[in-house]
Amino acid sequence: LGYLQANSRPDLTFSVSQCARFTHSPKRSHEVALQRIGQYLKATSDKGLIFRPTSLQSQFTTDIYVDADFAGGWSFEDPNDPICVKSRTGFVIEAMGCPIQWQSKLQSNIATSTMEAEYTALSMALRTAISLMDVCSFVIKRFPGSGPSSSLLTFRTTVHEDNIGALKLATMEPGRHTPRSKFYAIKYHWFRSWLKPKSIELQYCKTSEQKADMFTKSLTTVEFQKCRKLTCGW
Repeated sequence: LGYLQANSRPDLTFSVSQCARFTHSPKRSHEVALQRIGQYLKATSDKGLIFRPTSLQSQFTTDIYVDADFAGGWSFEDPNDPICVKSRTGFVIEAMGCPIQWQSKLQSNIATSTMEAEYTALSMALRTAISLMDVCSFVIKRFPGSGPSSSLLTFRTTVHEDNIGALKLATMEPGRHTPRSKFYAIKYHWFRSWLKPKSIELQYCKTSEQKADMFTKSLTTVEFQKCRKLTCGW
């Protein structure tokens, strides 16, 4: 399971993350889940990631797709276990249209609303993305290669979020918050200083176009295949 977790493809991340929670005292149901992961790997052994980078003209683009599943384990897991009401964060980071980092992880704190879960996911994703942005900027400016001159190259980062409440809260003027967000917004407001004019833009994304959807919840076969097509290219 550790090997799968370290080498999982984007389309396996959610399933492996779920199974990794039950490495202690696993049950028969967890064994069946691992068998299904193995069957999926066997059936798609010739698949992986298809990279189709966008053309590098004068702008290096980074896209971050963020999603959260609010209390996704409620009514499916043990109601006496507080972990069942924890929300799950899922995100994928793309550089020039190619996925380079993705994650599916339970949030450490228990969110009390969908907006809080989405806002927490936004904070978690940007914590990873900002570090990657610095690395990409350093590499391209240090080793420009055959592309445009580093002095002419600009960097643009877009965060795609499908929750209107989280978008509204994140784009408010510094120091402002909604009446119901103060108690958690204070903890997660740090990333707002990285928004414009520091080249990070928040943008609404339709749920049907949310690439991070498969990192947070179980989907129907059609929905999963559509999301996999958007992320993996097949």
